[in-house]
Amino acid sequence: MALPLDGLLVLDLGHIYQAPYAGFLMAQAGATVIKIEPPTGEPLRRRAMVAGGSVPMAMLNSNKKGLSLDLKNPKGQEVFLRLVDRADVVIENFSPGVMDRLGLGHEALLKRNPRLVYAAGSGYGQTGPDKDRLAMDLTVQAAVGIMHTTGYPDGPPTKAGPTVCDFLGGTHLYGAIMTALFARERSGKGTYVEVAMQDAAYSTLASAIGMHFGGQLKNVPPRTGNSHAGLAMAPYNVYPAKDGWIAIIVVTEAHWDRLLRAMGESDLIGDERFRSNPDRVKHMAEVDRLVTAWTSAHSRAELEALTREHGVPAAPVRTLEEVLNDPGMHDRGMLRWVDHPEVGHVVLPSTPLRIEGAPPPAFAPSPFLNQHEADVLGGLLGMSEGERDSVRGAGGLGPRFSGR
Repeated sequence: MALPLDGLLVLDLGHIYQAPYAGFLMAQAGATVIKIEPPTGEPLRRRAMVAGGSVPMAMLNSNKKGLSLDLKNPKGQEVFLRLVDRADVVIENFSPGVMDRLGLGHEALLKRNPRLVYAAGSGYGQTGPDKDRLAMDLTVQAAVGIMHTTGYPDGPPTKAGPTVCDFLGGTHLYGAIMTALFARERSGKGTYVEVAMQDAAYSTLASAIGMHFGGQLKNVPPRTGNSHAGLAMAPYNVYPAKDGWIAIIVVTEAHWDRLLRAMGESDLIGDERFRSNPDRVKHMAEVDRLVTAWTSAHSRAELEALTREHGVPAAPVRTLEEVLNDPGMHDRGMLRWVDHPEVGHVVLPSTPLRIEGAPPPAFAPSPFLNQHEADVLGGLLGMSEGERDSVRGAGGLGPRFSGR
């Protein structure tokens, strides 16, 4: 069985995280993805020049081919349009209006190639009053309410540690592309899809929004630390261990009874203070003190073993180093150690998507700037080296890749 997207040609104009992640998922599923960058490289690559190599660049662009075109240059545009004629998908996350001003917006490209799926990612959408707001993960976290609900009641709003909005946007953009490709199988026609990071992140606020419409907002602080966002579950927190922390959540009454047994507190099963979740929420401070007294006396490994043995939802708070070496993720092929030609011996991800019968994608490292010019323009478009040098001389093509 071939990889599911084998035979699709994708032009990935994305930069930083959002659109490149959508392109990464397509490349991992077998599509031929051409990462098209300006002659100076995309911002994530330029950022790496200071640091001596970009691991995020390597993470998000494996299995892609590298091509450098200046889309502001007529000759560069001409080459790009020849690729569009053959492409199935174009992905970009420029500010709204940028591609239109270049004459390369979705209407122009779909007129040229009616089977094309044109996918645009943005912070706040391609329409509406906020479309021209500058959008970065941090600012979208602020705008959508993630920061308002993250942190402790007596502290300032706090961002989520990872870049959640960029990757939520990229994941949804991939979903939009695949939905459009499925529709194309029926209609024979391509279309335009767009995803806003703010829209994609909204549903993550489900617990806080549920409490808002539940009529109890006045009793709940906007930020609840590691407790449930609506203060509607107990225990639900991060508790200290001898050597770090462990997260414990009780969803059902059976979980609570199992936790009590793991804690050696079976005599509290049925105690009216803790009998149901509403009872435990009413006595949340006492519940947390009880659990903390137990966790503080054990190591994370001991707590993990006990909670697993008794069937309690829990997990130690792991360091980044521990996650990078997670045996399960390496065993599943999600993570792998790679000797990358630019950033050295690092852990890089595969795709989280698993499709029965499909072979695992072969790994190819992220490309150097314009690395695959000969493959793409020479092989795909049949352009001679002299033709390519003519475009380069006119400023439309990036620097010749010299090999490393």
